[in-house]
Amino acid sequence: MGRIREMLDVDGRDSWTLFDTGARNTYIVPAVASVLTVRKARHPYRTALGGGVKVSERGSHPGGRAGRAPHTTHAMVLDNIGRDEEGKEIEVLFGALAMQQWGIGLLPAAEKLDLVHYPRGFVEW
Repeated sequence: MGRIREMLDVDGRDSWTLFDTGARNTYIVPAVASVLTVRKARHPYRTALGGGVKVSERGSHPGGRAGRAPHTTHAMVLDNIGRDEEGKEIEVLFGALAMQQWGIGLLPAAEKLDLVHYPRGFVEW
């Protein structure tokens, strides 16, 4: 598992982001969701996160830019994600499924994102 923290542009809003391969899904807090189109889910989704169970009843498709790499993904809105190791409030938890979809890897020793496999285009079969 790996984790990298950095600022992520989410539809023009700088958001403190934790890229975490140990998290399957992507989550955002209401402050980030406020600049996005948000939809109510058909039913609540429960997730074990940060030592407790959190519930999301809304979702969105945030677009943004990680370094030079634009992306979009599905995210569930949580009232609170938690704090990072330095006590800073996490606004976006960028999970493994989105990282895989966009070819984003982690370089923990350098504390940087690895964008070597970021797609320059898509080929559908």
